Amino acid sequence: MGAYINLGNFGFQRVRNSEYVDKSGLIAIVNGTLFTERSFSCVSRSRRFGKSVAAKMLCAYYDQSCDSRHLFTDLEIASDPSFEKHLNKYPVIFLDMTNFTTRFKDDSIMEHVQKELKEDIHEAYPDIPVKDDDDLMAYLIRVTDSTHQPFIFIIDEWDAICREFKTGTHAMDEYVSWLRRMFKGSNSPQVFAGVYMTGILPIKKYKTESALNNFIEYSMVEPRRMAPYFGFTMDEVRTLAEKHGMDFAELEKWYDGYQIGDENSMFNPNSVIQAIDAGRCRSFWATTGSYDAVAHYIQMNYEGLKDDVVQMLAGKHCAVNPTGFQNDMSVIYTKDDVLTLLIHLGYLSYDWQENECYIPNLEVAGEMVNAIKMNNWSHVAGAIEKSKQLLQATLRGDEDAVARGVDAAHDENTSILSYNDENSLACVLSIAYYYASNDYIIHRELATGKGFADLVLIPRKNVDSPAIVIELKYDKAVDTAIEQIKRRQYPDKVAQYADRLLLVGITYDRESKQHHCRIERLA
Repeated sequence: MGAYINLGNFGFQRVRNSEYVDKSGLIAIVNGTLFTERSFSCVSRSRRFGKSVAAKMLCAYYDQSCDSRHLFTDLEIASDPSFEKHLNKYPVIFLDMTNFTTRFKDDSIMEHVQKELKEDIHEAYPDIPVKDDDDLMAYLIRVTDSTHQPFIFIIDEWDAICREFKTGTHAMDEYVSWLRRMFKGSNSPQVFAGVYMTGILPIKKYKTESALNNFIEYSMVEPRRMAPYFGFTMDEVRTLAEKHGMDFAELEKWYDGYQIGDENSMFNPNSVIQAIDAGRCRSFWATTGSYDAVAHYIQMNYEGLKDDVVQMLAGKHCAVNPTGFQNDMSVIYTKDDVLTLLIHLGYLSYDWQENECYIPNLEVAGEMVNAIKMNNWSHVAGAIEKSKQLLQATLRGDEDAVARGVDAAHDENTSILSYNDENSLACVLSIAYYYASNDYIIHRELATGKGFADLVLIPRKNVDSPAIVIELKYDKAVDTAIEQIKRRQYPDKVAQYADRLLLVGITYDRESKQHHCRIERLA
């Protein structure tokens, strides 16, 4: 067993000894690319979404220095026709770039990478000499010429150098040159049966072209066929919840909400496992250096970025164009760049059909609120704190307190939202009732039998609170809003709360610039 070659299956054995959700179907996808024009893959996904687990799994499956059959016979891949063909058939080089970025902080980092890999591989092939002028690729060519056996090369945290060293530095230039030398030369298909790189960011673009355009890229924006393996599906989390006696609805509230490709309901896998281990749901999101690196761009408010973040906290989706992002954290020029980076980091989810992004769940929303407080968005942070008081006032039927709370939300957000129609009022109300997302599923413009209810709050499972229907009006008597609610035919999800339902009418008088509220409890 070497440091970089012939690592065996120890890493994946530890994974199997833990709570493991079967994601081995990813192996079949990679198997289908070997020895083809698609054999070089770059799979980027957010931190805590299983990058390293997948890399360890592939290493254990392909590594010829061990017998890993017992680790896979009960998994999905065992029934795939390609299972026997590639099981433990290749010399595998496994490189975790963070092993170098944590040790070397200067421009010599790639010299150390080349030296250590070349020495380790030579120990595995002592009969094949290393020439004085050999770089790593030259030596690998000589090894494959001698053995007639191509390698599988797996790189974990491939973009660690990109995150540590800025574009234009010697270290970055050397790294890009090394990647091209290794994987874009005429000998690369001969040396490598397949290459699997994984990290947070897709391959960096130079102008409009990828530095390694022969790689097939799978990402949070474009996961292709790997989408089901990027996170936990609803069925997988439901099974875990039943197994461990957890409340599935709570897991869903905290960790669901990611749309990855055609998978519309994906959970953060690390957070789900941590919640199961802790026996309760809470935020397990550790603030990372990656987010700190973009926080100041949010503060600069490119093209109204603050406005978008606030509206996403209120449950809205915001338009985003991810195509211009250079896949480089040090090259941020536009609001779209910031939003796209936050998608790759897992702070936002991406709806590719609508080209929109949004905050996926309660855990991430909490981190966004923390970021707002850190960035001194005092008027927004204050509105979020007051939202708890507004919900409490609504539940106890305090009409004057609700009207004052909406007045305050209006005043604090006039710099953010154009306050001239019911849609703007609805958005302010969504912000004002942000705190309710802890106990309620919030719907804007929920379809009813006749038209739409402006804001509907449906209690989450195990929450002993009434449902709330809010109707918004401009320049009309507040009773008009209540009467309009009563004339509607409620959908089933509202009708089931007929005996525990609050009707809330809120109006805004443009002349007096005052809100009025009427609350009626149906019992």
